[in-house]
Amino acid sequence: MSSPPDNPSLGLVASTVVHAAGPGPGPLWDAAIEGRTGLRRNDLDWCALDAWLGRVPGVEGTALPPALAPWDCRNHRLAWMALRDPAFMTAVEAAIARHGADRVGLLLGTSTSGIRSTEQAYAHRLAEGQWPAGFDWRHSHSSDSLARFAAAALGLRGPQTVLTTACSSSAKVFLAARRWIQLGLVDAAVVGGADSLCLSTLHGFDALQLLSDDACRPFDAARRGISIGEAAGFVLLAREPAAVSLAGGGESSDAFHMSAPHPEGRGAAQAMRSALDATGLAPRDIGYVNAHGTATPANDRAEASALASVFGPRGVPVSSTKGITGHTLGACGVVDAILTAKALEEALLPPSAMLLEPDPGLPVDVLREARPAPGMRYAMSNNFGFGGSNCSLVFRRSD
Repeated sequence: MSSPPDNPSLGLVASTVVHAAGPGPGPLWDAAIEGRTGLRRNDLDWCALDAWLGRVPGVEGTALPPALAPWDCRNHRLAWMALRDPAFMTAVEAAIARHGADRVGLLLGTSTSGIRSTEQAYAHRLAEGQWPAGFDWRHSHSSDSLARFAAAALGLRGPQTVLTTACSSSAKVFLAARRWIQLGLVDAAVVGGADSLCLSTLHGFDALQLLSDDACRPFDAARRGISIGEAAGFVLLAREPAAVSLAGGGESSDAFHMSAPHPEGRGAAQAMRSALDATGLAPRDIGYVNAHGTATPANDRAEASALASVFGPRGVPVSSTKGITGHTLGACGVVDAILTAKALEEALLPPSAMLLEPDPGLPVDVLREARPAPGMRYAMSNNFGFGGSNCSLVFRRSD
């Protein structure tokens, strides 16, 4: 292992997440270790697709506080379910007290934001001939609305941005926050993202023939496609001691195809190699990879090829946890980051959920059951988006 570059060591001071397997990082980790899925057959009364979904219970009945009511939409309700976690709120308040509300940055990712509210508005307009009263896309559908909503909820006045790079969105914000802190723009940052169920993504992926009619099975020989999920997650990053820290990461943009990965995973491999270079690590230093693992035939094949090219055939333990939450699109980066950090903290590797029979044609060491990993110091989390927007994050366990 070579000496790591002179980059800030950012502790994952606090985290919060809501997902199909239950609210909070604890239930997410328990479900991952047990291989217990949160996926269910579609029971949405506004979508008739025959598919399995990672639907978060309670979104419909969640009410925003009066001060945040103008921001009401499914995506912000989902985000609020995560943000209202008392421990996370307390950690952010402490960061504000230490650095000032204008010195804590906010960097979030989403792919569709509150587009469900716009879908409902168009349906109302078709039926009634006019837009629904109070409809304001700037407070719901506009991508930047997620950051403006979260800033209001957390009392932050620092720089803020929203990245929309499809399924790598809430992974790339970790590296953007790292750069902000390194440049002295902010002293700490809240990163994360939210993506909620909507007709646009459900019918869009169905039109691409990528939806499975069963719960998704990443890296399985009989995998048939993805299961769409929804989630929201947030992490407080700061130059403070923590059980796990962000060591660095790598990004690439291969632009091979609008919706398909390069068959050999060249862009994915480039992101992983860039992550290793940025952290001064060798492939052998990585003890676990949380794969993007969407369960489409093309993605899993390409990612397996990329992993083999970087780590050697079956050179590192790999699992995908999308069998727990479904593919949460713009939120999967932060969900996977939280799980990867927990694997380091517990020195325990989660199995690839819903796996029945590993595809023998994929040159990867796919975890079929939880595996102890004593002494593991580093782990990687992969997220790859449409259009070849790739991101690999490396996390470090503290001594």
